[in-house]
Formats: sequence, structure tokens, C-alpha cells
Amino acid sequence: MEPLLDVFISYLRAERNLSGRTVDAYAADLMSYFQELKERGRREASAAVPEDVLAHLGTLSARGLSRRSQARHLAAIRMFHRFLVSEKLATVDPTEDLDTPRGPKKLPVFLNLDEVEQLLAAPDTKTPSGVRDRAILELFYATGLRVSELAALTVNDVQLNAGYLVAMGKGRKERIVPVGTRAKEALEAWLEGPRELLLHGRRSRALFVNARGTALTRVGLWGLVKRHALAAGIRIPLSPHKLRHSFATHLVERGADLRAVQAMLGHADLATTQIYTHVNSERLRAVYDAHHPRSRKGARIASKPRE
Repeated sequence: MEPLLDVFISYLRAERNLSGRTVDAYAADLMSYFQELKERGRREASAAVPEDVLAHLGTLSARGLSRRSQARHLAAIRMFHRFLVSEKLATVDPTEDLDTPRGPKKLPVFLNLDEVEQLLAAPDTKTPSGVRDRAILELFYATGLRVSELAALTVNDVQLNAGYLVAMGKGRKERIVPVGTRAKEALEAWLEGPRELLLHGRRSRALFVNARGTALTRVGLWGLVKRHALAAGIRIPLSPHKLRHSFATHLVERGADLRAVQAMLGHADLATTQIYTHVNSERLRAVYDAHHPRSRKGARIASKPRE
């Protein structure tokens, strides 16, 4: 089975253009699946039947894996078997009639406007690192970039005069994202001197660098966001992805076109972006329940008696 896995991984990298992390996750999921097939007496993956796949999903459930993790395993298995059929290495896809495990859809967690302002004001802009941190936080909120996308930005990716940047998204797909006025000003402040101070004469293409003059990593950006969230007194555990949720939610609340938000976020499917309309609906419902006089059970409208 392992030789087929090598061929499949080459296909994912060369033709599907998936990220390295996704390929690694699929490979690990398939190795687990192959081990169980062997235990069930299957010498070849092409001989698998639907019961084998269901048994594997049952094992994952018994191990306590969430429905989301089970769905990812099934996605890897399904793509593998479809590949075998397309390459005429198998005649049947055992996943063809299987449904993807679905758990309850969780609405994204995001900051309100006051919390955003508190967070953006947290860095000490009297220091080079504080100017950098302010620019990073402004950029996260202004663009909705993923943490990996922001970490990968180079100086040449940002076109401040034109008011946009070029982000490298999933599958190495480039997209153009607008940069708002506040974020533009924060980036200009960072590039006008503090960046050179942290570089100490070294050269780097990275937009954001640390005190050693090397590019900030994803882990460094996570820590930076958490540190300033604590300093700002924000109660929810904050991550770069929650800033991405805040960016999208606030746009949709103010009437932004959903396809425009999809393009800025780099979502391949509009259905992924539509969760932000659900967030908006939930908030509207909360406002209604809190303020409408007949929204609560037993509520009554007081009125003057007729004369």
C-alpha cells in the first residue's frame, strides 16, 4: 500500500497543489487507514469495501476523535480511492455512497468594536517593536489574512501607494487584498525607520522581523497577539484567526457584498464565507430578544386603560 501512497502524495503536490501541511496530514491519516486495512486482512487498498471504511471511522470515534477530525480522515480516504479509480488502479470507490460525518456548526468567535480598539492601542509605539506590533495588529484586522499569509509577506508584497497587498494563500494562490487607511499609516510608520533598527544593518525581504533581524514566524505572531490581548484586558483567548473572524464579521454586518468578502478571505467556496451571515443573524436575534417587549415568554406590553 505504501508505494501507492507515494504516488498519491506526488499527485497531491504536483497536480492538486495542496499545501505541505495538508499533504502531511493526509499522509498520516492514510497510514492509519492502511494499518487497519491490513489488520482486517486486506493486502491491497484497492480491495477495500465500504465496511472497511466504516470500521475505520468507528475506530476513530472510539478513540475520541471529533466529527471534524473524522471528516478530515474520510476526505483523505475518499480522495485516495477516487485517485485509484481515475488512474485505473482500482475499479470501485468504497467511499462513493458514504456520508461525511457532520458535527454541530460552531459560529466563529470575534471581537466587538470596543475590543478591537483596545487591542490596537495596546502596543507601546515608543519602541521599534511596539511600532511593528501595532502594524501587525492593524494589518490582521484590516485584511483578514491568515497567520501563515502574514508571516510570509515580503516588503515587495505591500503596495502602499496603491493601497493593497498581495497575499499567498492556500494552494499557493495569490490574491489582492485592500489595505485600509489606518493599517497603511501603521505600516508606513514601521517601514520608515523601526524596521531598520531591528535589522541592525542586516538585509531581509521579510516585511516583519524580530529583534534578531530574522523574519517573524507563525508562532511568534500567535504569541504577539496573545500578549497584547492580555495587556488590553480582552477576556476571550485571542488568536490571529479570531482577528480574521472579526474582520469578516464586521464587514458583513455593515453590508459588504459576500462575494467581495470571499475574495478578500481567499475562500474557495462561498459556502465557507456564508457562516458570517449566520453570525449576523444570531446577533440580530439577540438584539431582538433583549429589546422587543414581546420577545420573552410571558412578556406583556403595558398600556393605559381606555377611558
